Amino acid sequence: MKGLLISRNDLNSWIKSLAEKYKTFAPVRTESYDQFSMITSPEEINWAYRNTRLSPKALFHPHSEKMFQFSLDPRDPSKNILKEAPKDFSPRVIVGIRPCDAYALKLVDLNFDTSQYKDPWWTKRREITTLIGLACTSPGLTCFCKAVGTGPFDTRGVDILLVPLEDAFLLEIITEKGQILVEKYNPGGQEPPPEVLNNVEKLKSQAESAISSFGNLELLSENSVSDFFDAPLWNEVQFGCINCGTCTFLCPTCWCFDIQDEVYRDKGCRLRLWDSCMFPLFTLHGSGHNPRAQKVQRVRQRFMHKLKYFVDKYRQGVACVGCGRCVEFCPVNIDIRDIIRRMISLSECAV
Repeated sequence: MKGLLISRNDLNSWIKSLAEKYKTFAPVRTESYDQFSMITSPEEINWAYRNTRLSPKALFHPHSEKMFQFSLDPRDPSKNILKEAPKDFSPRVIVGIRPCDAYALKLVDLNFDTSQYKDPWWTKRREITTLIGLACTSPGLTCFCKAVGTGPFDTRGVDILLVPLEDAFLLEIITEKGQILVEKYNPGGQEPPPEVLNNVEKLKSQAESAISSFGNLELLSENSVSDFFDAPLWNEVQFGCINCGTCTFLCPTCWCFDIQDEVYRDKGCRLRLWDSCMFPLFTLHGSGHNPRAQKVQRVRQRFMHKLKYFVDKYRQGVACVGCGRCVEFCPVNIDIRDIIRRMISLSECAV
């Protein structure tokens, strides 16, 4: 493990120097919940947070974003040109992102950053952002990251990982981007002694052991879509669902959006806004036909996309990082963990 042992005071001084040079975002307590907000001082950070209500995905794929702007000047049609709306791509740092949320960004990369298609705003924001992760030493009751292939100390999505200790932090450098940030703005610290590294491994083991497993997730890829598509499971799950879309709007790996034009007098803009497969209008065609007009079809689509279609298309595991937000905030207590278990059970029966 390549890292530095730094005191809390040194960490605060380092973050303060970063905030003076970069737009810096971190978990901030807001009334009854935490959210990622831009900070100017390390004192604003809530290091004790468990998870934010909304994931920091919104910093890369905003809930509402002005894509283009245009004019509708009847006197001079030559001015009626669609132009890209101004955007701020100055370098920034996200401090305290949980490993599950950081890895979720890598899963969304599979949609927005491909060899054939690249979303210019997503890829640019990913490029200008350095992610400083915060290891999760005390997973919540609704957390299940380890069970879906990531983990409370997972380093795959971050550039730097901070591990909180009693009176200090272990700063582990993961990527070249993280190395550049540490070299440019020295956080101080020293090489961690063996007992500290042993303690970190103990904390990691304890955090991972607090998360129960579902069984063999690989079975989801070994069975065909037809083994799940017409299962009685979906009628049972959809019974309580109210299609509110809470699960999709909270999910760090959902990427669906709608595009709308808004016009006021002779000026207008084209907006990109989050959308949800749980909404009846999501698949409504201009002809009036809706291929997923029934609630059961929409519920099935959500979970089949996360747990089967994504698995078959990308071969990257499930499109879920176990953050637990959908479990915690579903108003009718639908639990994706139960659905995963039942799909694995169906897989075992089909083998």
